[in-house]
Amino acid sequence: MTIFLAALLVLMLLLGMPLFAVILAATMLGFYSTDIDLTVISAELYRIANTPLLVALPLFTLSGYVLSESNTSERLLRLTRALFGWMPYGLAVISLMTCAAFTAFTGASGVTIIALGALLLPVLIKEGYEARFSLGLVTTSGSLGLLLPPSVPLILYGVIVQQINIGERFTLPELFMAGLLPSLLMIVLLTFWALWANRTAKLDKTAFNWPEAFAAIKAIGWELPLPFFIIAGIFGGYLAISEVAAATALYVLIVEVFIYKEIRFNSLTRIISEAMQMLGGILLILGVSMAFTNFLIDAEVPMRLFEWVKGHVDSHISFLLLLNLFLLILGAILDIFSALVIVVPLIVPMAVGYGIHPIHLGIIFLANMQIGYLTPPVGMNLFIASYRFNKSITELYQATLPFMLTLLLAVFIITYVPWLSTWFLAR
Repeated sequence: MTIFLAALLVLMLLLGMPLFAVILAATMLGFYSTDIDLTVISAELYRIANTPLLVALPLFTLSGYVLSESNTSERLLRLTRALFGWMPYGLAVISLMTCAAFTAFTGASGVTIIALGALLLPVLIKEGYEARFSLGLVTTSGSLGLLLPPSVPLILYGVIVQQINIGERFTLPELFMAGLLPSLLMIVLLTFWALWANRTAKLDKTAFNWPEAFAAIKAIGWELPLPFFIIAGIFGGYLAISEVAAATALYVLIVEVFIYKEIRFNSLTRIISEAMQMLGGILLILGVSMAFTNFLIDAEVPMRLFEWVKGHVDSHISFLLLLNLFLLILGAILDIFSALVIVVPLIVPMAVGYGIHPIHLGIIFLANMQIGYLTPPVGMNLFIASYRFNKSITELYQATLPFMLTLLLAVFIITYVPWLSTWFLAR
């Protein structure tokens, strides 16, 4: 009977039933079969809703949607080009840095490809970069920034792990700090690849121009303090995460609606609706997934799974290798938010059992998910770039492969050099 019900749930998922409905059905069947009152599901939803950290998610999401609807991407590109365009291979470095910053704030790599990719691709080709390299660069750069504050996936990981009693406690500012060096490593390795791939190319350079630099700074003057405010508020300990998120959302709305006047009042309803619909879906899946996790814990599934893995994998090095393979496959078939809420509650207890700090695990998880954006068959960034640039998926596979291999090297280093993610814990 159990096998039949499991097969039925898988069939429901394959036929297109919403993910939260399948998880909820599995949860209800699990609790019903063990004679546990189903009101525990609503209690779990209420507990998730009362998580203080959860307030930051809708506010940062709204800020990202508003910024993506404005001309922030154009001003950001103009600023970085004015300041760093004179450097050898400067435009490639600019592309990586700008896309990483934009993805961190909007929380969506697809938006970065749509907003910045269209600006960067023709400029890269015009300055002498090969068309395939340029296409691979802008497609890959869209996934950078997921490890930088105030990344929504990082916050969501923190929310999920806080619901699990694993003994190892950490704060969201610590999680943000953990992502800084791994993000820098990815950007540096991709920069080295860009230098090597274009070592024989004759590239145009833009001479540094003080008037243009001042004009670019003036143009983005109202948005430029935003990352410094967030960093100071979070890491300085002056404000709680929810307070930083509220202040950020209010500031972004004032700047884009009243100062730059790029967001009309009649557009705000649509933007807020789209942002909250996306977040609402994530929170609904999160709530029912945590209820399902409680059932799994009651049934001692994580413990049995850990004992089984422990019997076949004798070291944390082997466990990390298998974990990376699993996460790469997971990233190819699931979007990042579904992967977070479904898989994290299962793998965190196992990883802690092998002596892996949950902060390190979170960085490994999200670093693999970044590569998942470029991995078939799902590879969301591949399809977005294919639509945006009118290129075939096959062409995008070929263009992004060197960049994906470079990111795989970065993930390998991040995995086996935990200091990159936990350097601040040793102080």
